[in-house]
Amino acid sequence: MAQLHTSKNHGPAYTVLYMLSFAHFVNDALQSVIPAIYPLLKNNYALSFTQVGLIALSYQLTASLFQPLVGSITDRKPKPLALIGGALCTLVGIAALSRANTFVWILVAVSLIGLGSAIFHPESSRVANLASGGKRGLAQSIFQIGGNSGSAVGPLLVAALVIPYGQGNVLWFVVGSFFGIVALYKVGKWYSSYLTKKNLTPRQQLSTKPNQITKGRIRLSIAVLIVLIFSKYFYMASMTNYFTFYLIEKFQVSIQQSQLYLFTFLGAVAIGTYFGGPLGDRYGRKKIIWGSILGAAPFTLLLPYVGLFWVLVLSICIGIIIASAFSAILVFAQELLPNRVGMVSGLFFGLAFGLGGVGSALLGNLADQTGIEYVFQLCAFLPLLGVVAALLPNLRESED
Repeated sequence: MAQLHTSKNHGPAYTVLYMLSFAHFVNDALQSVIPAIYPLLKNNYALSFTQVGLIALSYQLTASLFQPLVGSITDRKPKPLALIGGALCTLVGIAALSRANTFVWILVAVSLIGLGSAIFHPESSRVANLASGGKRGLAQSIFQIGGNSGSAVGPLLVAALVIPYGQGNVLWFVVGSFFGIVALYKVGKWYSSYLTKKNLTPRQQLSTKPNQITKGRIRLSIAVLIVLIFSKYFYMASMTNYFTFYLIEKFQVSIQQSQLYLFTFLGAVAIGTYFGGPLGDRYGRKKIIWGSILGAAPFTLLLPYVGLFWVLVLSICIGIIIASAFSAILVFAQELLPNRVGMVSGLFFGLAFGLGGVGSALLGNLADQTGIEYVFQLCAFLPLLGVVAALLPNLRESED
């Protein structure tokens, strides 16, 4: 399989990876404000579940549509400053969200946050790849755990800073964005220095050792990975956007209590994300992909039919298991198309956001018609689609 001309002989550039992970933490903590304040927005503006779903769709669709485009552009010409540009766009979106007082302005604000994400993710994923020293799964996991940790901490901060005091306190999250911008500035300097020293285009930064897989098999594999992304992120949409409503309706918990349960689930997602990449490096990504999607099915199928305590336990199990897939899926796809790292990263991050957004809108509409409990009963079957992972080629030999 193709290997980086980078620091493979010297190991991963951990300082760069940790700064990227921190920037990802800040970026996704800011983004997680959106679903965390859905109950507040719903109450303040008398929104339906369909409108809540449209807010999620606007944010996630903006991110999904632009990410492959950004990745394709940076495949041809790297853009170190794009990292800071994405962070600034997210900052403006968060500030606008704190002051938005109509449904339309809420849509505009969350779309700006989505655009910032679209700019940030593909180029950050490329830098993680370049800094991996050949340990691509580990590098992606370090990068991803920052994002997942931010997604977990965001709702907790919202519960403490926003829910008791009102929507205007969302503005406090702008402070955190400045720290992320500082980290991205340092990463951008390393990235620029790396490109200058190598004096190579992004395509030349990767060797072209053939991976012995036909174009037809590559297309089939990409299609299978897309099905798996669909399964994972439609289910994640139900948890991220509607888990709080489910708990409030079925168990009569308070909004703040529901945020703590959401934090616990997202914390489990962060743990699963960290272990997925290194385990893929060691045991093969196909095994991790297979186990992380299909392996979550027994727990998702049980969750709608148990009491509050077991909902907590099962949500932790689901979060850890299902989250281990994304780093493995992303690196698997990058290894299938080693000269299109930016495009592949943008495509799969974009699909994650886009399918999550579409899922949020559809599930919101379904919840209005049938009730939130039925949504969770239906979504419980989605991880069963993990069976299609059997169609993926075995890249284990290439990963060694």
